[in-house]
Amino acid sequence: MNMLQIAWKNIRQNPATSILGILLTAFGTGILCVLMLTSHQIEEQLDNNSRGIDLVVGAKGSPIQLILSSVYHMDNPTGNISLAEADKLAANPLVRLAVPLSLGDNYRGHRIVGTDSSFLQLYGLELTEGQLWQDDFEAVVGAEVARRHGLRIGDKIYGAHGLSEDGHTHDEHPYIITGILDAKHPIADRLILTNLASVWRMHGDHRDEDDVAGVGEHEHHHGEHHDHDGHPAHGHTDGEPVLVKSIMGDIGSGEREITSLLIQYRNPAAIGMLPRLVNQNTALQAASPAIESARLFSLLGIGIDSLQVLAYVIMLMAALSVFISLYNALKNRKYDVAIMRTLGASQGKLFGIVIAEGILLTFVGAVFGIVIGHIALYLISSSTTGNTTLLDAMTLLPQEIWLVAIGVGIGFVAAAIPAVKAYRTPISQTLSGN
Repeated sequence: MNMLQIAWKNIRQNPATSILGILLTAFGTGILCVLMLTSHQIEEQLDNNSRGIDLVVGAKGSPIQLILSSVYHMDNPTGNISLAEADKLAANPLVRLAVPLSLGDNYRGHRIVGTDSSFLQLYGLELTEGQLWQDDFEAVVGAEVARRHGLRIGDKIYGAHGLSEDGHTHDEHPYIITGILDAKHPIADRLILTNLASVWRMHGDHRDEDDVAGVGEHEHHHGEHHDHDGHPAHGHTDGEPVLVKSIMGDIGSGEREITSLLIQYRNPAAIGMLPRLVNQNTALQAASPAIESARLFSLLGIGIDSLQVLAYVIMLMAALSVFISLYNALKNRKYDVAIMRTLGASQGKLFGIVIAEGILLTFVGAVFGIVIGHIALYLISSSTTGNTTLLDAMTLLPQEIWLVAIGVGIGFVAAAIPAVKAYRTPISQTLSGN
């Protein structure tokens, strides 16, 4: 038998201690794998999903919350802003493109976003089926929304109030799906897009209703309609969260509102001028996605660093477990080692067998840990709904090979002292019992 076969046979003779060493190595490697994948993907997503958006303008409040709600669609809006003020800002010579957003509803966790065709221009989106909305209460759905819920052109869906799917269902108006977007953007893929007027009317603005064509054919009487899957629409539930007081503000004042503006700069001069202009001279708030995303990732990094320390502690415990396992096993096998020497086994071969045992234990544990890490990430990502899914468990990083290398290194170091002891085993004294 070669050294690996002998080493594997020795490992099988001590199943309890061997399994403990493998499990400790696997848990440590699994935690490091999850942290590595999570930090890499979150950083990449934060960068990619905000690309092309230079500034977000919304209501006063937390700038990170404004970015999360308007760019990543992962948080509640900070409030609403006047449409008149937004139009004035969009006309500024420093602004190349201004995309309006009106938030407030969702369909099964997917945000329903009131906007215009400039949203598609901003994200470089195209339709794979159908056409863009032409009337109120017509909508275009992202590729992931269509895939997950089996939606097709002509289907009707009912939005729920708020940003969670258990909110009060707006059963007075269904949205008619007129188009499905191509799968090009991980955020847009999970959105439902409609025009601004649909969001305003859904939340109580019925002005100029007679001027909007096709409204009557989309209406249903209360209690007589069903959603896309044929389930009755949910009625009003007590205690529902009111995330947006009114998407169009004081109806009596005649002033409509939107949630935010996504802005592209016309030239580099806008970088320093426009945010200061908005924050100092208006009642609005301007936040940079690049700055706030970097700030958010730095905050997440504190927790990631803490978990990494825990993972390394577990790896050290694994090394100690392997060391104790091999050291005790060698004491029990000292007569076998001496007999192997008398049969012609060299000191180097005995040394290699013990080293191979340590490396095999931690190698198996490291590979098992990487599998555990990807399974854990899959469970984490599958437990999230709507637009909060930013993690892909199927992603394989080249850096993961270093986790296996770390495991092999730990096995080598843990086996070094027992291997030296096996190398120095005195044949005559061991066989004589001295």
